[in-house]
Amino acid sequence: MDRRKFVKTAGIAGLAGSAGLLSACKGKPADANCSTGLAAAADEAIEWKMVTTWPRDFPGLGTGAANLAELIGKLSNGRLTVKVYGGNELVPPLEVFDAVQRGTAEMGHGAAYYWKGKIPSSVFFTSVPFGLTGNEISGWFYYGGALELYREAYAPFGLIPFPAGNSGTQMGGWFNKEINSTADLIGLKMRIPGTGGEVLRRVGGTAVTIPGAELFTALQSGTIDAAEWVGPMNDLAFGLFRAAKYYYYPGWQEPGSALEAIVNAEAWASLPPDLQQIVDTACKAISLDMYADFEARNGESLKSLLEEHQVQLRAFPDDVLAELKKASLEILEELAASDELSARVWASYKTYFDQVSAWTAIGSQYLLNRR
Repeated sequence: MDRRKFVKTAGIAGLAGSAGLLSACKGKPADANCSTGLAAAADEAIEWKMVTTWPRDFPGLGTGAANLAELIGKLSNGRLTVKVYGGNELVPPLEVFDAVQRGTAEMGHGAAYYWKGKIPSSVFFTSVPFGLTGNEISGWFYYGGALELYREAYAPFGLIPFPAGNSGTQMGGWFNKEINSTADLIGLKMRIPGTGGEVLRRVGGTAVTIPGAELFTALQSGTIDAAEWVGPMNDLAFGLFRAAKYYYYPGWQEPGSALEAIVNAEAWASLPPDLQQIVDTACKAISLDMYADFEARNGESLKSLLEEHQVQLRAFPDDVLAELKKASLEILEELAASDELSARVWASYKTYFDQVSAWTAIGSQYLLNRR
């Protein structure tokens, strides 16, 4: 759908419910049926559950989900309230998709690439290695055609996805040994989801997907040798500096990680148009708020890790990054060749990537390299 048509349609839909009802009731007596309809549209309270893949109140991610629920309640003047359940409070973190699909909860918050076993193309809607940054991926969603593809991918499961957060560029992860060459990745057991995990496997490592709440124990006990989570703010909060010695950058695996809200399609259809518009607007607002939160707090958290906790910061060698990038491109091309929707999403992603990269190179990137 054309972007202008999408925005216009969303705006009109948000007004149509109340405005249409008001028009139909104009001039009718107060006890007419339409009066009851107006009262119900204005006053009926709807209660939803939101399940998340994050621990309750976890900085950035958990608080972002909580802020989304709170904002929906405020914008709707209490007509739609959303109760948040952190990971394992109602369902396990990685069962959020299934819980919303079957209606156990009307809404979920997580990351699209957790569902790649069900929707191969979902990896593109979170982050792919060496791909779009947080700013760039927002442009792809709202002005580059990604949102329509995103919703097409989820439609067969009775779900509607919304971009609802971004953690920005991540760190490369925590390691219990130095990485001096690709040989050091062979046999490495690392917590790393999405396409990044496939890349690690391609170069000889073992990728493990476990919820964030289990990372510290797994890393400290030696169940895994390394782990990438998010960035300094979250890594400091989890105390990962106590479980591993080396902190690597850049976050090649997730250069700009979009988070999502998923809504049960039947629950969505039951909302009046103005409440649908409120949910949509709240998701957009939380995307900006979460990104700002990460950008503001990652710097101060990195300072704490380096100065207070004497973390050893390391950069991946250039030849290691080159090998990881080569493997990443191979995997994405193979995915596109094996799945029709993934092929269309990858084509859209590449077209947008080429266009935005040309501007980034002479805009922010050129300036950042010289400021």
